[in-house]
Amino acid sequence: MRAVLQRCLSANVIVENKIVGSIQKGFVVFLGIGKNDSEKDLDYLVKKICGLRIFEDEQNKMNLNPQSVGAEMLVISNFTLYANTEHGFRPDFLQSMMPQRAEEFVNSFVSKCKQNNVFKKINTGVFGADMKVTVENDGPVTIIFDTENLK
Repeated sequence: MRAVLQRCLSANVIVENKIVGSIQKGFVVFLGIGKNDSEKDLDYLVKKICGLRIFEDEQNKMNLNPQSVGAEMLVISNFTLYANTEHGFRPDFLQSMMPQRAEEFVNSFVSKCKQNNVFKKINTGVFGADMKVTVENDGPVTIIFDTENLK
């Protein structure tokens, strides 16, 4: 699994000219599912993101986790994180998981994050839709996760 996480002050996602998800202070997670990903990858990513300490404490050190600051999370499925740009100028996405199964992984990721009761609110985009995402990046702080590094 690959995730690009951005700490934000606010964010929203629009599908067909309607806001389908919005958050205030927290994380925007662009989530890509690889064809070889497993529950182990999913559980690892949930644990890392739910415990990530990238909010400043009173000494301006990144030391606080999402729960301690009342953070929210917006999850956006993003198969293009598995783009292969090695050859030519048109990327292929052969390493992405097939859509139906990938959607199950994304839903499971959201469900497991909700079960952790770390985030005040979790919203999502619409899987497979053309989404317009607006992020007011805070910092900027951007963290990249790739569970391939675990294997």
